[in-house]
Amino acid sequence: MTGIGRTSSDLDPRRRKVLFRSWHRGTREMDLVLGRFADAEIDRLSDEELTIYEALIDAPDREIFSWITGTEATPAEYDTPVFRRIRDFYALPEGDAQ
Repeated sequence: MTGIGRTSSDLDPRRRKVLFRSWHRGTREMDLVLGRFADAEIDRLSDEELTIYEALIDAPDREIFSWITGTEATPAEYDTPVFRRIRDFYALPEGDAQ
């Protein structure tokens, strides 16, 4: 069992490893951001998307966090549909911003 409640028993070894890496980052904030995303989406990522996700999670936590929060521009090599999917996973619906 990892994170909030997703079991990895139904995942192939590659996805298990990525799920583990998503929950064991280095900073608790990124554990929660990437771990929750992975819990919800890891089994839906295609092999190509998984490769892109693996490259993204190799980036430093501080940089990923700043890209997701929009405090820094996302470099072109990381501004992929997979990255936008992570960012959108946490986006507030229109009109819900406080």
